[in-house]
Amino acid sequence: MLGKKFNFELEKRHFVAKKGLVLGHIISGDGIEVDKAKTDLIVNLPPPTCVKEVQPFLGHVGFYRRFIKDFSKIVKSLSNLPAKDVPFHFSKECHEAFSKLKKALTSAPIFHPPIWGEPFELMCDASYYAIRVVLG
Repeated sequence: MLGKKFNFELEKRHFVAKKGLVLGHIISGDGIEVDKAKTDLIVNLPPPTCVKEVQPFLGHVGFYRRFIKDFSKIVKSLSNLPAKDVPFHFSKECHEAFSKLKKALTSAPIFHPPIWGEPFELMCDASYYAIRVVLG
């Protein structure tokens, strides 16, 4: 019974690694690089042609909202598209916002390594099943 509770995937159990994949970026001693396998999908993504194509894109970029500067200003024109009783019109502003968001998701770094000379906060959270640490 205990073995079934703690059956974590092997890929998620690396603690001391020289290189790792985080949020679509490869982090190593050399710095932060964009993972080309992940970004090629976003780079080649065509502009949405209907509301059902806008919603998943907004959900995906919304996950990274805190890493994209001026996210709410950029996404404003796109977030109005799924409104009820509004005809779908992918305007020039929508196209520019779509392009800016794609660029923000595919350019490194989305986040920055700590500046060791300045103060920072290490936030830890632990439960019976997992440990999470965030450097802020």
